[in-house]
Amino acid sequence: MTDTHASLSKSAPTPSAPDLVTVSGLQKSFGDNHVLRGIDFTVPSGSVTTIIGPSGSGKTTILRCLNALDVPDAGEITIGDGAVDFSARPVPRTLLKRYQAQSGMVFQGHNLFPHKTVIENILEGPLIVQKRGRDELVVEAEELLRQVGLAEKRDQYPHQLSGGQQQRVGIARALALKPLLMLFDEPTSALDPELVGEVLEVMRDLATQGWTMVVVTHEIRFAQKVANQVLFADGGTVLEKGTPAEVIGNPKHARTKQFLRRLLDPV
Repeated sequence: MTDTHASLSKSAPTPSAPDLVTVSGLQKSFGDNHVLRGIDFTVPSGSVTTIIGPSGSGKTTILRCLNALDVPDAGEITIGDGAVDFSARPVPRTLLKRYQAQSGMVFQGHNLFPHKTVIENILEGPLIVQKRGRDELVVEAEELLRQVGLAEKRDQYPHQLSGGQQQRVGIARALALKPLLMLFDEPTSALDPELVGEVLEVMRDLATQGWTMVVVTHEIRFAQKVANQVLFADGGTVLEKGTPAEVIGNPKHARTKQFLRRLLDPV
């Protein structure tokens, strides 16, 4: 699944890679529920950051704020050369659209158009949103399908695919927009256990190619093997952050230890 054109992959990260993403003072409430209570972290270019934590900790909201699917109430987020101060209201719609274009999102569900073929699903965003030429896009879409191991499925419909295959199409669809940042919201949580590996393999390939990724996941082994940075979220804050060896292998915070103990040794 690693055969790609250079134009569709990123250079490998270096130890001195600059930060692609900076999050400062991120706040988000839904009514009286204060979900995010001042989130701060950075993501170096070409690195993988995983966000772990219990249900209700704010993990997915962090991710959705990075893509402005949920518009933060306060804080500043920089992706690449673009910074948005969400404390300054209202945030102009044109600025939000430019900001959203910097990232591609892969959701828990596949969210494919059921009436469109696999390749049509991949072409939809670049054709409609980016107004790019179809002939060029078809070549790129076919290459992306080879990258995720689904070249032979180009003309099939979503209902003809397994859940894992649909999720891999979803990854190819996000990559087709050529974002600076790839966001994954528990991409294997809706899959049967035997299908999880094929999706994680594609994500490992993307990490090897140097894509900058932020991944909300319960796949602790994936975080240990692939992530450069792990954030442990709980109660709307990031309680602990560091390398996998630090956060997963030798956590400092009692709440992190409790969470990992229950997850890794549930009996």
